[in-house]
Amino acid sequence: MLFLVLIYQDDAKIAAATTDEQQAVGRDYGEFNTFLAESGALRGTATWPSGVTTVRSQGGQALVTEGSYQATGDRIAGFFLIEVADMVAAIAFARRVPGAQYGGVEIRPVQG
Repeated sequence: MLFLVLIYQDDAKIAAATTDEQQAVGRDYGEFNTFLAESGALRGTATWPSGVTTVRSQGGQALVTEGSYQATGDRIAGFFLIEVADMVAAIAFARRVPGAQYGGVEIRPVQG
């Protein structure tokens, strides 16, 4: 099964973290990314905020802006797409996301 795993980040929590804590999360992500690559389950990944474009309909016209749709609160900091046996396996991957301490991780089954 395919699962989209969204990583949410609370920017205020990250800003409150010490430099050492932020660097530790960066190192942990390096190890996590290696784990994903070596797992054989990874089908795609992306991090933000770079490359985000939002399209909205306003007055019957498409309004295209750079950046995330959500301006406040937790924002999507990245995602990975995995192919694993079931939700239990997807949760095992999600539990390893280093940034979960600064937000949360959401798992969505992908249909089709």
